[in-house]
Amino acid sequence: MSDAEQTRKSLKNIALFKDASDSFIANLAQNARIQKHSKGHVLFVNQDKAEKFYIVLNGWIKLFRETLDGAQAVVDILPAGHIFGETSIFEDDVYPYSAEAVEPTEVLSLPLEVLKKEIEENPKIALSMLSAMARYRRQQDREIEHRTLQNAPQRIGCFLLRLADQKHEGAITIHLPYDKTLVASRLGMQPETFSRALSKLKQATGIKVKGATVELDSLDQLINYSCAVCSSEFPCKDLSQ
Repeated sequence: MSDAEQTRKSLKNIALFKDASDSFIANLAQNARIQKHSKGHVLFVNQDKAEKFYIVLNGWIKLFRETLDGAQAVVDILPAGHIFGETSIFEDDVYPYSAEAVEPTEVLSLPLEVLKKEIEENPKIALSMLSAMARYRRQQDREIEHRTLQNAPQRIGCFLLRLADQKHEGAITIHLPYDKTLVASRLGMQPETFSRALSKLKQATGIKVKGATVELDSLDQLINYSCAVCSSEFPCKDLSQ
């Protein structure tokens, strides 16, 4: 598949662009650039002037902010198919977070000016962006709920459910996409807390952890344990990456 064909396919798979005009897709594809980044590469820093937005093609991207004492607050970690940097349009044209590749990663770099013009000319795109932002806000609200109601092992179980193939039946294997220290940070835990909580999760559900691989007989093991205190049935599906 040529770069142009891969670009058009990637753009059409983004829910945000389902109502976009053909000319917009063509213009974006013409100005798109595929970038390959090694682990640890920083694409941009919080408050940098925003001129591009991105789509993850392969690998994982960490979104984070730095505290005054230099620590990192992980906002999210995005897999292939996710878009980031686009909301800077509503943030005075600066990035509201920093972005870093957490493993060898391939992204599609796209000009924000083309997106701005489409928003001005096509109200459906503006509504799609608002809808996407609302879904992300619901995800954040659910995560706040989880941190309030779930214990640490249940939060890890919920995180694993987000990574699992929800349609799969029977035994399943989940591969953690990044190291456990980063998973702990994503869940708002210290590494030692994460390790203890993971041990308790293994005892409570019977899952097996081998390095970065998690094996379980069925998703029911995690659902019954992790979702017991949630306000809706199996909400982890709504939080799926």
